[in-house]
This record gives sequence, C-alpha cells and structure tokens, in this order.
Amino acid sequence: MRRAGNIAALCAALVATACIAAAATPRKAAPGPAFSSKTIALPEDRAALPSSAGNDLVTENCTGCHSVEMITTQPPLDAKIWAAEIAKMRSVYHAPVDAADDQRLVAALVALQTAPAKGR
Repeated sequence: MRRAGNIAALCAALVATACIAAAATPRKAAPGPAFSSKTIALPEDRAALPSSAGNDLVTENCTGCHSVEMITTQPPLDAKIWAAEIAKMRSVYHAPVDAADDQRLVAALVALQTAPAKGR
C-alpha cells in the first residue's frame, strides 16, 4: 500500500513540474488572419422629401431606418394600410413613433405617393 502511495506522490510531483514548466515556457502566437483598415466610398444619398406639411414627421419617424427612395417608391397604399404599417413598425420593430402623430404621419405618407422626390 505504501508503494501505491509513493507512486501517486511521484505522479503528482511530475504533473506539477510539467505544469510549472509549461507555464514558464513562452509561447508563440498562432498565425492568424492579418487585418488592415480599408475605406469605402458610399454613394451620396441625394434624394430628399419634398417640402410640405407633415414631411418633417416622415423624416423624424421613418428615415432612421428607411431611405427616402424606399419611402417614396412604395406602391400606392391607402390611409388604412399606412396606418397598419405604422402600427406594425411600432409594435413589431419597436419604432419610437408617437401614436398621437399617426394621423398626420399617415396623411404625409399618402401625399408622398403623388409627389416626386428631389434628386431622382
């Protein structure tokens, strides 16, 4: 039994020595991908909403996520569908659209369907 204890103590000492030696040995970093900075030039967004009442609401509430071109090229939708879209943006996507602005926002979106955007 004493011999088994000696073997266990010897094994523990060898493991401890190996751990200390491994910790003291400096390691080379594994080769990895080389990163470098790149720049890209994005096209300038020249589209702008026409100046009219309510478009400030569209700018404030919609252009944070949607481009002006996307807003102005939607298929013709009636006020009821626009209201449902606004409600969906608020409930599903958590858009910070104040419900008190819904009627004016719907009216502005309906009006945009017939007004061409600048810069197209």
